[in-house]
Formats: sequence, structure tokens, C-alpha cells
Amino acid sequence: MDLFIHRYLPVTTVEGPGKRFCIWVQGCSIRCEGCGVPWTWNKEKGRAISIEQLFTEIKKSKQENGIEGVTFLGGEPFDQAMTLGKLAMMAKDLGLTVMTFSGYLYEDLQKRDECQDLLAVADLLIDGPFVKSKLDLKRPWVGSSNQRYHFLTSAYKHLENNLESIGNKLEIRIYDDGTVSINGMATQQTLSELFSKDEFRN
Repeated sequence: MDLFIHRYLPVTTVEGPGKRFCIWVQGCSIRCEGCGVPWTWNKEKGRAISIEQLFTEIKKSKQENGIEGVTFLGGEPFDQAMTLGKLAMMAKDLGLTVMTFSGYLYEDLQKRDECQDLLAVADLLIDGPFVKSKLDLKRPWVGSSNQRYHFLTSAYKHLENNLESIGNKLEIRIYDDGTVSINGMATQQTLSELFSKDEFRN
């Protein structure tokens, strides 16, 4: 069974609690105005990868990096809910936690049969579309004030009343071929300043 993805990171510390394996799926049916990753909208621009191959990489990362969970971002993870649900169950069998994002509301996802497997194994769900007029980065991992945290198991319940003490962070990777990748949460102003010519000259 294949999943359409934009990319994955074997280990990250800015896309949820602790060290996590992170998958950005490709394809989004919501397409929020002001989205920070519009290049993940078109499913055809992604690449297909089997969940067995991804699971092998997850197991490897657990052994080598000591990850505690997996995070599904987008794109829109629930556009591929059945496939991700199977991968998430495999991750849970390894003793890993599951965190997933959605631009849909939890109440609406609960009404969709194809979403039940993924919801059943998710420890933490962050829901709601990004709303440009409600930009707010005070809380971790979210971009606008309307987005909600759903602690569906006890795994991360201890974070519920301490979210604003968890700062947003960026990870920047520079690869051997000169490619630069960034993940995490930051304002457009911060990113512009980071990559301005003046900043590079200093």
C-alpha cells in the first residue's frame, strides 16, 4: 500500500514532543490561504512510497535515534487516512506514539468511516485550518489561534496545561549538495530575515 508524500525526516525535535519521525504527506483538499507549505497541495507532485518501506525507516530510526513517536503533517494527512492508519498501527506496535495534524475539525473526522483507524491510534491530534487573520505562534506546533489540541490518550496529557511554556523552534539542515531544508514554526518575517542577503553577509 502506497502513501503519497512530500518528504520525511528520520528524526526531528520540533514537530511534536520529543524525538520524532516526521512524514509530510503530499496532497491537500483544504488549501488554506497563507499556508506555509503550498507546494504540498498537489498530490501529483509527490512521490509514492510503500508503508512497508516507511515502516522500515521508522524502525531504523527508533534503533539509531531513540525516537519516541511519529508525526504526520501535510498536505492533509486525513486525505490519506486509511493508508496512514495502517502505518500508524504498525508504529504503535513498536511502542511509538502517534501525533497527527488535520485542517479538518475533529468532530467532522469522527463522522468519516475512513478516518477511524487513524483516530483510534492517535495520541495527539491538532485540528483546524490555518487562518491567516488569526496568526498566533504562542503555542507550539500550530500557526493560528483557532487550531486545537486533542489529547486522545494519556501519553501527552501532562502537556495540556503547559503548552505556552513549550517554545516553537526551527531546524535548518544543509546537505552535501548545498540544499537547505527548514522545518518547524516561524513567522514569515523571521524566515525573510534569516535568508536575506544582509543576514548572510554578517
